Amino acid sequence: MKIYEDKCIGCENCIPYCAMNAISMVDGIAVIDQEECVECGVCLRVERCPVDAIYENEESNQWPRSVRKVFSDATAKHENTGVRGRGTEEVKTNDVTARFKRGFIGVALEFGRPGVGTKLKDVEVITEALAKEGVEFEPKNPLTFLFTDASTGKIREDVREEKVLSAIVEFVIPEEKIEKIFSLIQEAADKTETVFSWGLVARFDDEGNLPIVDKLEKMGFRVPRNMKINVGLGRPLREE
Repeated sequence: MKIYEDKCIGCENCIPYCAMNAISMVDGIAVIDQEECVECGVCLRVERCPVDAIYENEESNQWPRSVRKVFSDATAKHENTGVRGRGTEEVKTNDVTARFKRGFIGVALEFGRPGVGTKLKDVEVITEALAKEGVEFEPKNPLTFLFTDASTGKIREDVREEKVLSAIVEFVIPEEKIEKIFSLIQEAADKTETVFSWGLVARFDDEGNLPIVDKLEKMGFRVPRNMKINVGLGRPLREE
C-alpha cells in the first residue's frame, strides 16, 4: 500500500487502522513504511481517507511481495489452495472430515498475532526444528507451498524476508509425542523475533473428558476455556 503525497492532507485518519503501525507522519504527510507494511489493505478498505490518497501499488501483486497480501488480506484467495485465510478449513470441521483421529492431536501455531506480524524466516526457525523430528506439515496449508522441501521445513529463499500479518503451521502428532514436540517448540521459540499462539485439536473421550488438558497443565501450559466444540453431527460414528 502507498499514499499519494500530492493528495494527502495530513488528517491522520488512517494511522489508527494500521495493524503494523507502519503509517507515520513525515513533514505533515502520511507515509507507509514499506518494510513494515504487510499489504493487508485495511487502511484502504475502511475508507477513512477523505481525499482517497491511499492506493494499492503494482508491487503488491508482484512476487515475492504478493506473499504478504495473501497471508495478510482476509479477502485475498490463495492461488494454491483456493481458500481465503491463513490455514485450512478442516481444522474447524473435524466432525465432518474426521481428519484428527483418536490418539492424535492436531496442532496449529499461528505466528505474528496478536498485532506484531512475522517475517517468514522466523516461522522457518520452528518448521525446521519440527521437520528434524519427523513432523509432517499439512499439505493443504498455504504455508506448505512456500517450502523448498516440506521434509526439511526450509522456506524458499526469495520469500524468507517477507513480512506477513500471520502464518499458520499445521500438523498432527500422536498424543504420546506431545511432551517432546512441545518442548522442542519452546526451545526454538527463543530464537525467533516474533510471537505465536498455540491451537490444539483434541477429541473427547467416551466419558466426555479432555485428558489432554490435564497433561498440558502439568507441562506448565495455561489452558484457556474459550474452546470451539464440534458436536459430531457430520459423522458422529466415525472412529478411524
